[in-house]
Amino acid sequence: MTPPRRRRRSPRNDTPPRPAGPAGKEGTGGNPERLYVVAGPDGARADLDLVTLIVARSPDPPPSATPEQAALLRLCAAPLSVAELSAYLSLPFSAVTALLTELLTAELVQARSSIVRTALPDRSLLEAVMHGLQRL
Repeated sequence: MTPPRRRRRSPRNDTPPRPAGPAGKEGTGGNPERLYVVAGPDGARADLDLVTLIVARSPDPPPSATPEQAALLRLCAAPLSVAELSAYLSLPFSAVTALLTELLTAELVQARSSIVRTALPDRSLLEAVMHGLQRL
């Protein structure tokens, strides 16, 4: 006994769907590049966090820079976090950290870590401020 054949609800379209391009734009065509093409071979990576600020020493990219590195340098004319760079370039965090590691070793960008408060404010100072505000 053979299984029954399924019928399609809509007429068959012979043209295959086109793959989505960067940032979800339809119709840009082409195969997406693999991350290792953009980020280079795996190696030592800089210790970067999502909130680490990156600033370019010079906004003009050198002639030897890849297109992604040139875009990073242009974006980093003003301080931007690694998360913002990842979003603007539509690249994953791991690829952006690999690109930034190369730029940091070439001393084209500077990384500024976020400020972390290690000590809590003095409780007596906070109580004095609170009592002063209550008297107003």
